[in-house]
Amino acid sequence: MTLAPAPIPVWRDGRLVPFDKIEAHRAGMKHRAVSVFVIAAGRVLIQRRAPGKYHTPGLWANSCCTHPQWGEAAADCARRRLAEELGISGLDPVAAGQVEYRADVGGGMTEHEVVEIFVARAATEPALAPDPDEVMAVRWIGLEALVAEVAAEPARFTPWLRIYLAEHRGAIFGR
Repeated sequence: MTLAPAPIPVWRDGRLVPFDKIEAHRAGMKHRAVSVFVIAAGRVLIQRRAPGKYHTPGLWANSCCTHPQWGEAAADCARRRLAEELGISGLDPVAAGQVEYRADVGGGMTEHEVVEIFVARAATEPALAPDPDEVMAVRWIGLEALVAEVAAEPARFTPWLRIYLAEHRGAIFGR
């Protein structure tokens, strides 16, 4: 028996209500999200989204991102997804601000997200155990090298990562 995914918080009539995640993306509804950047030894961890993802498969993104479940605090969601997507535990993600964006993510879907950004810093690269249903590859890269890659080949990267780097880099990375 397959369980239906937990509902996510979307805005309807000026208030948050629980709603189906895929339907929210099909309708382009504004909803809550969480993005995490893991930074260690001066490099940021990025992931390539698994081929089976319902949107933006195979594109490079920030360390991890998701939607909080109905009633879930953003910080708890950030820690949960670090463990679920990347097998990372023991890091304490710190809130780095809120971003709202709207982007076409293909397949008739639109991300209209109000994102809580978190940064998890580590002295050394943490051990990783990526979930292959979520992540097809990971790599560590310096911020300036990442910015240069995104500028040179933007189609290889998710719309939200391009937006974060172009418009919110200082708030996320302190530069």
